[in-house]
Amino acid sequence: MEYRASEKIPTTLIPGDGIGPEVVEATVKVLDALGAPFAWDIQQAGMAGIECGGDPLPDATLDSIRRTGLALKGPLTTPVGGGFRSVNVRLREAFNLYANVRPARTLVPGRFEDIDLVLVRENVGGFYVAHDYYIPVGDDPHAVAVSTGTNTRDACRRIARFAFEYAVRNGRKKITVVHKANILKALTGIFLDAAREVAKDYADRVIMDDRIVDACAMQLVLNPWQFDMLLCTNLFGDILSDQIAGLVGGLGMAPGANIGEHAAIFEAVHGSAPDIAGKGIANPISLMLAAGLMLEHVGRQDMALRLRQAIEQTLNVDQVKTGDLKGTASTLHFADAVAKRIALSR
Repeated sequence: MEYRASEKIPTTLIPGDGIGPEVVEATVKVLDALGAPFAWDIQQAGMAGIECGGDPLPDATLDSIRRTGLALKGPLTTPVGGGFRSVNVRLREAFNLYANVRPARTLVPGRFEDIDLVLVRENVGGFYVAHDYYIPVGDDPHAVAVSTGTNTRDACRRIARFAFEYAVRNGRKKITVVHKANILKALTGIFLDAAREVAKDYADRVIMDDRIVDACAMQLVLNPWQFDMLLCTNLFGDILSDQIAGLVGGLGMAPGANIGEHAAIFEAVHGSAPDIAGKGIANPISLMLAAGLMLEHVGRQDMALRLRQAIEQTLNVDQVKTGDLKGTASTLHFADAVAKRIALSR
C-alpha cells in the first residue's frame, strides 16, 4: 500500500502481556523521535483482552485491524486451559497473514559475526493447521494421537512468489527451500515442487537451491554464511527462525512480520516473560526492529534505516545495552539512548 510522506497512517497498537507494555512504550518513544507517521489505535489482546472483555482476541481488536490493515503488537499470552486457541495463530487465520518474515542480522559481535539472513515462512498451512485428534483403544480414550497437516499447491506457489519478489526487491541473490520431501513426500514435496515452478520465473535474478531440514539445521551452525534467504513450511520455519535468532544473540534481537493481502502485523517474536514483567529490564530491540519492518512496509525505508543505524550505534558506539546483552541499561534508558542517536542523525 502506498502512503503520502506527510500522511498519518492509522495503526493498531497492541501492548500485549508481561513485558509487552514496557517494550511497546520504549518502541513508541523511538518512533516518536523519528517522527514516524503512525496514528495509534490502542487495543488489547491476550490476558489483557480477557481482563477487558473475556476473550484473548476481542472483537474490538479484530475490528481495529480490519479498519487499519496494520498493527504493531507486543508479546501475547494465551491462557492455559479454558479452550482458548493461540492468539497469534487466530490472528494469522483471521487476516490470512500467509507470509511470515524473520530477518536475522548481527548487531553486536558474538559467536557468529556478519550474519545477514532472512527466513520466509508459510504461515497458515502445514502442521499448524492442527487437525489433532485421539483414537481410543480399550479403556484409554487417548491411546493414539493423530495430527495431520495440509499444504495446497496454490498456497505453496503464493509463498514462493512472495519470497522471490522479496529477494528481487531487497537485492537478495539466493533462496534455499527447506523441506523433508524424502520422508513427508506429499506434504513437503508439494512445497518443493511449487517453489521450483515459481523459481523458473526468476532464474536470471535469484538462484534457488534446497536442503532437507535436518541438514539445513546443522549447516546453519557450521556455516551460516552460505545462506541468504530460507523459504520454509510452517513448522520448519517456526523452528529454524528461532535457530537463526540464536546466531545473532537470541529472540530479543529478532523481529517478525506477518503479511497478507489486506493486513500486516509486526511483532516481537519473543514471549511475554512474566518473570521479569514490571522490572524495567526487558530488551526492546526485537519490537523496535519490527517497527522498522513496518516502516519499510509503508514505504518509509529512510526512517527504517535511521532506526536500525541508531540501534546499532547505541549498542556498539555508546555501549548502552540491557542485561541480556551484558549491559546495565533499563528498557527506557535504552530507548532514551536510541532516541538521542536518532536526534543526532537529523
